[in-house]
Amino acid sequence: MDYLKYLVREIHSTVVATVDENGLPVTCAIDIMDYDENGLYFLTAKGKGFYNRLVNKGYLALTGMKGEDTMSCVSLSVRGKAKEIGVARLPRLFELNPYMTEIYPTEESRKALTVFCVYEGSGEWFDLSKKPIERASFTFGNAVKSQEGYYITDKCISCGKCLAVCPQNCISKGTPFTVQQEHCLHCGNCHEMCPVDAVEKRG
Repeated sequence: MDYLKYLVREIHSTVVATVDENGLPVTCAIDIMDYDENGLYFLTAKGKGFYNRLVNKGYLALTGMKGEDTMSCVSLSVRGKAKEIGVARLPRLFELNPYMTEIYPTEESRKALTVFCVYEGSGEWFDLSKKPIERASFTFGNAVKSQEGYYITDKCISCGKCLAVCPQNCISKGTPFTVQQEHCLHCGNCHEMCPVDAVEKRG
């Protein structure tokens, strides 16, 4: 819930990807306007291609960023299932996002709008402002959390070659060595450099 709250209140504007009838990706800018225990909420007009892609595929991926520049940036990405829930929540979205009245000023003009909910999905938090970087993954709805990144198996001979190539110094010595997942860039250097193939990709 903290990640969903941050996405809505601190980032708000995101780039959303959907898939067209030819299986090709299409992006557009969408404000994520509300959240609760059931997911994330946004609105769109029923005449848009974005609406058609959501209805036909029922899936999206989005990313939002906040920061002055790359090294002060926090990003939040979500991918998951979306469904149309109609207009019942529309007044609340306009109340929370009053700028919408400048875009759709009358009740008649708002008849074009409908609300969608991202009700099941997974996400990733990535913070480059921290040293070392900070990352975390999360799920909501009934989504199953997938494992990404790298881990070091019992084949590790503690040679230390992975330590030398880790850009975030997030590998700890031990038997075997371990990767601090919350700081890992997923660059794969440790996997490439291990002389005994002790580093494996998760998932």
